[in-house]
Amino acid sequence: MRFQNVYKRTILVHTGAMKSGNKTVRQSLSLPANIATQVRNLAKTRKLSSNRMLVELIENGIEAEQRKQQEFFKLAERFRNATDPEEAKRLGDELGRMVFSD
Repeated sequence: MRFQNVYKRTILVHTGAMKSGNKTVRQSLSLPANIATQVRNLAKTRKLSSNRMLVELIENGIEAEQRKQQEFFKLAERFRNATDPEEAKRLGDELGRMVFSD
């Protein structure tokens, strides 16, 4: 019989203990033409697909926002703990620039 070995194969079962890969979500995105051109050019120079380039740009942007938020909280903590009025004013001005310059 040609199907004798069918039952001797190993079956891989996901137990939940194994880490599954990142799940992807299909997302539609409209970009201005000049941004789409820049993404394609970046992707070409790095030999990536436009989709992968967008993912990397978004990941980098998220990391930058998180760093900016951490810097803000550190500065706010220094401002709250400042005892010297001149330092408090300088830190307050710096906080103001961080908040209102964007």
